[in-house]
Amino acid sequence: MRIRRQLLSILYATVFLICFAFHATAQSAKPTIVIVHGAWGGAWAFRKVDAELREKGYNVYRPQLTGLGERVHLSRPDIGLSTHIDDVVNMILFEDLHDIILVGHSYGGMVITGVADRVPDRIKRLIYVDAFAPNDGESASTIIGESDFIKNMIKGDYIVPSWVKPDQPVPHDEPQPLKTFTERIVLKNQLARKLPATYILTVEKDKEAKDDDFYKQSLRAKERGWPVLQLTADHNPQWSATEAFVEMLDQVARRN
Repeated sequence: MRIRRQLLSILYATVFLICFAFHATAQSAKPTIVIVHGAWGGAWAFRKVDAELREKGYNVYRPQLTGLGERVHLSRPDIGLSTHIDDVVNMILFEDLHDIILVGHSYGGMVITGVADRVPDRIKRLIYVDAFAPNDGESASTIIGESDFIKNMIKGDYIVPSWVKPDQPVPHDEPQPLKTFTERIVLKNQLARKLPATYILTVEKDKEAKDDDFYKQSLRAKERGWPVLQLTADHNPQWSATEAFVEMLDQVARRN
């Protein structure tokens, strides 16, 4: 009887190990997408995109940049672009992620460019979505230049979103530390320059691409030899064109 129990225990343990190994292999075989949100926003804005990508078989990570979204309680004036780059680099390292499709939306393009410079060996492809694609030594502020839109929202050490009402329930956009826009990016890793990248430019329905900051960034992308795709949506396709956005991300991510 004791031998029988021992044999059953061994059998159950073996089955468990096989199932665990199969699950781990299946998980590792899934492509991994990391989505970095834009200024004032948060990882919460990409919940629906996350769910739809998972249905298509992706592992999805949405790092929350310090001082924004659910980490607004950590907001400080000294938070800069380098803080946000550290946020994403550390998530990649601690989650031990490899062969990443790294997506940056809007200001998130500044962040993913810095991340790629730090850990190019972990990244398979970069996708810029209506995003800044900076050169070494640039900041978000130097790229956009004198902008009344930004200037009118600067309150001390923060850029305070004018569209958020005092009684508006969460989730909502939060004040962006000014230093994240003024800190210049440092890019030194030549391996990062060789990573494949795609630029997605959003264009609203029945309109032509505007000669705005992100249109100019798409021209820069073309000069670098990156494919530039147009998506019919406003600046926030995660809300205005979720399904089409997910389909485009899927198509780009699956390219060799």
